[in-house]
Amino acid sequence: MPPKKETALEPKPLIGRIGTSLKIGIVGLPNVGKSTFFNVLTKSAAPAENFPFCTIDPNESKVGVPDERFDWLLQHYKPSSPKIQAYLNIVDIAGLVKGAHEGQGLGNAFLSHIRSVDAIFHLCRTFESEEITHVEGDVNPVRDIEIINEELRLKDEESLNAAIKKTESLMRSDKKLKAEYDILCKIKTHLVDQAKHIRYGDWNVQEIDVLNKHLFITSKPVIYLVNMAEADYIRKKNKRLPKLKEWIYSNDPGAIMIPFSGAFEAKIADMDEDTRKTFCEENKANSTFDKIIAQGYKSLNLMYFFTAGPKEVKAWTIQKGTKAPQAGGRIHSDFEKGFIMAEVFKFSDLKEEGSEAAVKAAGKYRQQGKLYVVEDGDIILFKFNAGAGLTAGKDAKKK
Repeated sequence: MPPKKETALEPKPLIGRIGTSLKIGIVGLPNVGKSTFFNVLTKSAAPAENFPFCTIDPNESKVGVPDERFDWLLQHYKPSSPKIQAYLNIVDIAGLVKGAHEGQGLGNAFLSHIRSVDAIFHLCRTFESEEITHVEGDVNPVRDIEIINEELRLKDEESLNAAIKKTESLMRSDKKLKAEYDILCKIKTHLVDQAKHIRYGDWNVQEIDVLNKHLFITSKPVIYLVNMAEADYIRKKNKRLPKLKEWIYSNDPGAIMIPFSGAFEAKIADMDEDTRKTFCEENKANSTFDKIIAQGYKSLNLMYFFTAGPKEVKAWTIQKGTKAPQAGGRIHSDFEKGFIMAEVFKFSDLKEEGSEAAVKAAGKYRQQGKLYVVEDGDIILFKFNAGAGLTAGKDAKKK
């Protein structure tokens, strides 16, 4: 039976690149713990020393996105192979300093690295250390964040002025560019006159199209990571946290702030599982990395659906708002070209009912058509016309 005719509202376009291999960059002043955080999180070995600009070229790695649903599916189906989870791509970018937008501290190169990522982990520090110097002389996370934010805004102002000048010159021969010119001028009012980052604006569809053409740095989503001393992290207290939290609440409403301790994470990373569990229980503290990874992944407007069965369990990364045929195209282009329907059920229903047969018997198994917008954690079997690509002998259901 063909799926019922359906209608769907088109989601508002998102600011940023279109794709599933998006990256989040670690940004902050020198010596705040960026490379240490990167190394422990991704189990890498990037240089991490006590001097500014230890990192010159960006280091890149990926880390699996933790998900209890994926773990449960592995236990339920016990697939022979493969078992593939979703991954977050992370880039460790060298520290910025005052004047970076004018080239101070190799700032132009480092800002270009930030421009190439799609979201930002803005990392600051609250810990004191005689061994680890602070480029500003003392520890003040609010000031540090303001320094970085202003450098990013000034770099965008420079890029925006260049875009306005170029568009204005081209308007003489192409009147269609007048609308784009007007939008760029509106963005300038927001960025320069109001001194606000672009991501704070409420932009319409046409304005988002222009923003996505230029990909300004301050249009990227930001998560604030606060690197604390191990002792402060364990006791969940630091004298600078309340003021920092208030600053973020007042100046970047809706932004996420996640305290963590690079020293604590590095210590437990070297422990075996039993020792780590005992240490965390005794200190009533746990790793924050799972939360950081999950929030970083969400900030990129990414999500995933599952294909699951005795042969494999996979998480397939897609962007929010992806429809069923395009989701199927992530598995194989023929799934999109010859799309017939998607057989969909929810993870929660599978866990509650205990089997696919029980899900069907409970009436929770759905046949969805081309307009179905895939939801996070959907378990999907795609039916497609084998004549559109794969040979007729191959199963028309991916499982």
